Amino acid sequence: MSPDYHGNEVFVSELLGLTTDSQIIELLTALDRTGSINRAARDVGLQYKSAWVKLEQINNLLPFPLLKKQAGGSGGGGTSLTLEGKHLLRRIREVHQSFAQFRSYLAGDPDNALETIKTMRRIEMQISARNVWLGQVTSIDRGVVNSVVNIVLKGGDRISSVITDNSVNRLKLVPGKELTVIVKASNVMLGHDIDPEEISARNILIGTIQTITPGAVNDEVIVDLPGGATVTSIITSASVKRLGLTPGTKISAIIKASDVLLAIV
Repeated sequence: MSPDYHGNEVFVSELLGLTTDSQIIELLTALDRTGSINRAARDVGLQYKSAWVKLEQINNLLPFPLLKKQAGGSGGGGTSLTLEGKHLLRRIREVHQSFAQFRSYLAGDPDNALETIKTMRRIEMQISARNVWLGQVTSIDRGVVNSVVNIVLKGGDRISSVITDNSVNRLKLVPGKELTVIVKASNVMLGHDIDPEEISARNILIGTIQTITPGAVNDEVIVDLPGGATVTSIITSASVKRLGLTPGTKISAIIKASDVLLAIV
């Protein structure tokens, strides 16, 4: 049964205050129009890297792929919004139109409107960690002091978090609960051909290196996961060279369960 939001002026007013960053809407609109992250970034006054990071963060928070990449050819290649991404952009525009229209939208389809607002809140979230994903609790292994919360990410990738039993109760976590998964990039280790039986870390996400951004001491490595999300790791430049990492290389991202933070929207 859907919650009854009708006539609740306080609830409606609170939702209306949760407007997303207008630059993000402009960026998504420009990308939908141009089919190019580079051109979209220029149109909204962003550096390419900043635009890509914003889009990557949004993509990781959605239960569906946001971007569709077109390989080079006669058209030169490019990046566009998926059908789901276009639908999300259209819904966000609708929410931003006016108070009266939003109340009508909320009354007509409360579940869909609430999902849109929850997505906007995730996008707005200001946090220093590079890895922020949307997930859903699949099971919880309760312990005396700590519990293991098992989570499925977009596309079926799985990750586990060890948190206190008090935190499980405080966040009201149960199987099926939607939450946000947070991991600092510096807590993501990388390795080749990792055997889960020979390492203590609980989480091993296998993917393909998308990009490597060199730094003075550390490099940023972004890994594409099979389910459509990405995981970012910050490791030393020496480690990148020692492991022979290059774009296209298959790699394992290793994350200790105690380094996986959970939040609810």
